[in-house]
Amino acid sequence: MRITLVGSRHFGVTTLNMLREHHVTLVRVVVHDGEDRLAAAARAAGIEVVVQADPKLVTAAEIAPGTDLIVTAHSHARVSKEALAVAKLGGIGYHPSLLPRHRGIAAVEWTIKEGDPIAGGSIYHLADRMDAGASARSHKSRAVSPFLTNTQSCAAMAPLGLRLLGEVIDYGKVNGALPAKPQDEQFATKAPNLSPGKH
Repeated sequence: MRITLVGSRHFGVTTLNMLREHHVTLVRVVVHDGEDRLAAAARAAGIEVVVQADPKLVTAAEIAPGTDLIVTAHSHARVSKEALAVAKLGGIGYHPSLLPRHRGIAAVEWTIKEGDPIAGGSIYHLADRMDAGASARSHKSRAVSPFLTNTQSCAAMAPLGLRLLGEVIDYGKVNGALPAKPQDEQFATKAPNLSPGKH
């Protein structure tokens, strides 16, 4: 399977490493910042790096030719319909909530703020609306501790995201397709940024 990875920061790097362990071909890494640690890790591994022309949008031209699947990892850019169309299986991302609950940039913060009794993570198909594509895999992880900070909670959720991404990718390698279950809109909630100006 040929994958274009779109992402940034620590989770982008750990996703890159996980993908290499799953014996896929990483054909390109797309970043919004050429100095990001994911860009450095990709270059060190001999993987082509492309910097987005628009940090908020990934275009079809930025996806490697012959890509089977786009994977996003800590990317806040929308992957355009045209970009998704050039990948045989479209694109998937990890969201640190049980979608459709807490769609948005601050899912972990809202999980804590709302006092959710259970946390979890979801692999979803990239779509026009943020975090609203069909679910490929979700998993209830643990009870939420009100004593954990947002940073600690994000760090605790990252291994779950890597495992779920790996499971979905392995499924796709075997079956030539990805699972897809529509999200139930009646349970959708929003998780807007609680700290404007920060990601």
